[in-house]
Amino acid sequence: MATDLNILSSNINEAFSGKVVSLEERLGELTLVVGARDMIPVFTRLRDDADLRFEELIDVCGIDYSSWGSETCEDGKYLADVEHEGPRFAAVYHLLSVTHNLRLRVRVFAEDDSLPMLDSVTDIWPSANWFEREAFDLYGIIFVGHPDLRRILTDYGFIGNPFRKDFPLSGTVEMRYDAAQRRVVYEPVTVEPREVTPRTLREENYGRS
Repeated sequence: MATDLNILSSNINEAFSGKVVSLEERLGELTLVVGARDMIPVFTRLRDDADLRFEELIDVCGIDYSSWGSETCEDGKYLADVEHEGPRFAAVYHLLSVTHNLRLRVRVFAEDDSLPMLDSVTDIWPSANWFEREAFDLYGIIFVGHPDLRRILTDYGFIGNPFRKDFPLSGTVEMRYDAAQRRVVYEPVTVEPREVTPRTLREENYGRS
């Protein structure tokens, strides 16, 4: 497998000279980062080049890097050395080459944090359709050229993008059926913040039998 990844890495560097932002091997898989402006020609060649032949798109997912690096290790120390610097939002594409029995992860960052936009890859891999809709729904990433970009998991009247790191845990609106109006109405959320840590795990109970 290592030899295969070395060959794939060499083929990628040769095919995309000047367009590779980074190429890293980790946990037996390559992760390629390319710029948003280069993504369509890069993805097209990843699919069509005989030395690459990533015919299948397995998944597309969004990522919000706004708090990346603030998580803690097992020893409780902050991971300041891996804190993310750069654009906030990215889409990650998981590709499979049936021909060469290889996988590749490709990450593309949206350049504008306030209005993240990337080109749709539905013309390259039609399977991206619902995946891109999910990333649009949950992260607010707009995929330019998508044939039917609308919410897929939340309600059509939903406000916000629930997988963004700054989205409140209790949400922003709630819905209920109003018998007087005979319809569903939306109102500001009324859920009060409360302790959700199980009683046996709360700090005041540490060390007790």
